Amino acid sequence: MESNAWNSLISNFSNPHFLQTYEWGQVKAKYGWSPLYAVWDADGSWKVESDLNQLSLSKSPVAAALILKRQILRRGFAARLSVLYAPKGPLLDWSNVSLRNRVLDDLQSFAKKQGAIFLKMDPDVVLGTGVPQSENDDTDNNGQSIVSDLKQRGWGFSSDQIQFKNTVLIDLRPSEEELLARMKQKTRYNIRLAERKGVSLRIGTSRDFDMLYRMYAETSVRDGFVIRNEEYYKTVWQMFTANTQLPITDNQLPFTEPLIAEVNHEPVAAIFVFYFAGRAYYVYGMSRDVHREKMPTYFLQWEAIRRAKAKGCTVYDLWGAPDVFDESDSLWGVYRFKEGLGGKVVRTLGAWDFAPNPLWYKLYSEIIPRLLDLMRSRGKAKTRQSLGGA
Repeated sequence: MESNAWNSLISNFSNPHFLQTYEWGQVKAKYGWSPLYAVWDADGSWKVESDLNQLSLSKSPVAAALILKRQILRRGFAARLSVLYAPKGPLLDWSNVSLRNRVLDDLQSFAKKQGAIFLKMDPDVVLGTGVPQSENDDTDNNGQSIVSDLKQRGWGFSSDQIQFKNTVLIDLRPSEEELLARMKQKTRYNIRLAERKGVSLRIGTSRDFDMLYRMYAETSVRDGFVIRNEEYYKTVWQMFTANTQLPITDNQLPFTEPLIAEVNHEPVAAIFVFYFAGRAYYVYGMSRDVHREKMPTYFLQWEAIRRAKAKGCTVYDLWGAPDVFDESDSLWGVYRFKEGLGGKVVRTLGAWDFAPNPLWYKLYSEIIPRLLDLMRSRGKAKTRQSLGGA
């Protein structure tokens, strides 16, 4: 099976995600993870391979998953221990109880055989829509039953949520006029203000990556969030922009493009939008302090919506919403900005862990958060240092 065949296969499931693509597996392969590709067939069989060429294309696939494996230690007593993670997977019809049980049985057995401390998954299983306890709050009964199922099986809600559990989705099927009408009045005003003030759009290329990373680093220092080193982001951007040179058929090849807002040819803000299987994702956003009064970030989101719609996407994922919908949540300010764009809050399952060995899992869960806190602190200092700050 070729990489394009894998992407084509997973694009046919009801809720595919770009974090399940071949390209995302190759990004993680450069940073200590081994990508594994699993396919379940309607005949009751399933197969998992590290080499796509060894994975024959199933004629009637009913589930699939990109599973990332990381060895904890290379030598000594714990050399066999590993962690497994299926980002935004596995992909299947989660409302099909017998299929769900089959896939979970196989994954749990696989985790034990691999000597995994845990297997983490965070599929986009919807628990509800709308802000909790608001008039738009709508609970999904199927999602709630899956939560009960997982608990009975010994899975636990993870203390380490890699991806955002909640997000805001914009339905792109209405006309541009309707999309604007659904936005908050202040958002529409700021979009028009940016246009009047001469904010313009430029599609970035690989030549812009150095500038974009520096802008992203400036944003992280200003807004107080941690980012990875420059090489990591360049790897992601290069892996996905490579597909823009290929013919895109039915959105089955994932790709990204940087959208850059400029004032008098000076870059002042930018976003990276990823595309896959009829959905667009706003993943990375960055801005400078200059010309902020011209509202370039509002302009960028509107242009991203228009471009995604023109490319045939039906959903624009704004990538992240608070866990707690009030000012105590660190994402509250970002959420208010996204809310103004007229999207709908979607609350999902989040990350759940299956731990074959509870003792190792407990030790890992106690040690890793401390290491992550130390790494985040060092990461912030390193980013400030790279910008020439104190």
